Amino acid sequence: MTTLTLSPAVRWIEQRFDNMAIGLSGLCVVHCIASSVFIALASTAGGLLLNPLFHEAGLTIAIGFGVLALGRGIFTHGYMIPAVVGSAGLGTMAGAISLPHDGSGMETVWTLIGVAILALGHDLNRRAAN
Repeated sequence: MTTLTLSPAVRWIEQRFDNMAIGLSGLCVVHCIASSVFIALASTAGGLLLNPLFHEAGLTIAIGFGVLALGRGIFTHGYMIPAVVGSAGLGTMAGAISLPHDGSGMETVWTLIGVAILALGHDLNRRAAN
């Protein structure tokens, strides 16, 4: 498989996608932990943060960043492992959405696992591009 030779400006933009995606993963972790703490402290105001539409929109944004950054990485550096790892993380996050909000915290645990796997995929992608 041949790889593309990119200008430094294009490479910089591609690395920004991975950096933004890793940052988005961090925000997801903060959201999950803060939501759990916030809901424990003020259960009446927690309805907005537990709205499934909020989580579905976040997953859609994560999938978009994954397609852009990880998909482009395949064509740039030729390695599929970052995209495979990132896809596993996205799949774990998508599966977590289907878990009930029953107070057991399993949805949060599986979402955080998926976020960590996705961030690893973006980190691998960023390292492969260098």
